[in-house]
Amino acid sequence: MRWRCFPLLVSLAAASAPALSARALGQTVVSAPPKALRFDLTAMPAERDSFVFMFRGTERGYAVWQYEIATAEGGQQVLYTAHSEFQPVEEEQLRVVLDRLTGEPISTFHHIDLFSPATDTVMVEHDLEVKRGEIAGRRRVGRRGGEVKIIPVSKPLPSGAVLSDYALFAAAVTDALPGDSLGIPAYSEFGDSLATLSFVAEAPATIQVPAGRFDVLPLVSGGFRVFVTRTAPRRVVKGQTLDGSFTFELAGTGPVIPSAPRPE
Repeated sequence: MRWRCFPLLVSLAAASAPALSARALGQTVVSAPPKALRFDLTAMPAERDSFVFMFRGTERGYAVWQYEIATAEGGQQVLYTAHSEFQPVEEEQLRVVLDRLTGEPISTFHHIDLFSPATDTVMVEHDLEVKRGEIAGRRRVGRRGGEVKIIPVSKPLPSGAVLSDYALFAAAVTDALPGDSLGIPAYSEFGDSLATLSFVAEAPATIQVPAGRFDVLPLVSGGFRVFVTRTAPRRVVKGQTLDGSFTFELAGTGPVIPSAPRPE
């Protein structure tokens, strides 16, 4: 979620609000969590969800998340793609490929265009793959004057580690129960660091969003709370900063639109 596609809201901070960043979520450090956090990607249905962004009561943008299930050599994969716009400061695209059976990341591509006059950075992007216990690829940073800096990435990834972006797009398929505090090693795609992704599960609730009424389990990670359905289909239906200034809510669902193959 920045919003992880919603991911970063990097520029939201520059624009006048506390930053919401999947990076911030992914870098939450918790010492000795009592339970290991697990993501069951086999519970992810193929679906296409749209969300509306609200900032201090005013609609400021949207996001579309899509999950596709594909058969791959040796198993199955989940292809998660997302696009979001937070007006007038940010536009994002995200494409993540996951091993559906093990829950492990395979690759991630994340591109953000920034339009805030408060920063000289106008584009950030990473293009990374996980192979043989390492996450590697490149990171690109574009400046207002036209300079683009390319940064090689190569970092060991512990067995079982996830990406910090799981804090949003995979939150609905955790093994969390009310009262749980859970954690898992996670790699921050933009921060190029390894920390602990944690969730604290609050009491179940029933909430109303534009797409309808849902029985949910609230999950808190850092300064952000997501609301996930308690029964199938498993999905995120709402998220908000703890102070309530920024919110996103499920607006509707529709059939999956097959993604075009990514150019090599």
